[in-house]
Amino acid sequence: LTLQEYNGEWIKDVIDNAIKIKSNINKYGDILKNKALIMFFEKTSTRTRCSFEAGMTQLGGHAIFLDWKTTQLKKASLKDEIRCIEMYADIVMARVFKHETLLEMAKYMKKPLINALCDKYHPCQALGDLMTIKEKKGKLTGLKLAYMGDGNNVCNSLIIGCKKMGIKISV
Repeated sequence: LTLQEYNGEWIKDVIDNAIKIKSNINKYGDILKNKALIMFFEKTSTRTRCSFEAGMTQLGGHAIFLDWKTTQLKKASLKDEIRCIEMYADIVMARVFKHETLLEMAKYMKKPLINALCDKYHPCQALGDLMTIKEKKGKLTGLKLAYMGDGNNVCNSLIIGCKKMGIKISV
């Protein structure tokens, strides 16, 4: 949910595997065969939706889009909705306004939950940025990153990711 849960070796493995899959997508075209990702969108996004749906499709799985406006998520108990909906998924992704919503979801779930953005963190963006840096620079450890922008969710996740990967970051 934040990248704080993982050590640098886990982050390195995720990035290395993503680069390997990206470089030979045909070899991994069925790695998620018969797997379903449920995507909850309280906060809208074009790129996040497209990237998760395309990724699931390219790897043989299926993504199911649900938003807060066209479901019972605003009306019903989040606890009840999550417990029911996760029965249809192998993994769940949520893009929400408040981090507390993710914590509540995670409390009631047994399946893995991906934070696709909240007010405090944006771990998928940070992993994508670190992956791009590794692809361009060939390494992560020992580099220095200058972050220019708001001290927001992306910044918070980059600080965590950089620290765990041995990158100095100036904000």
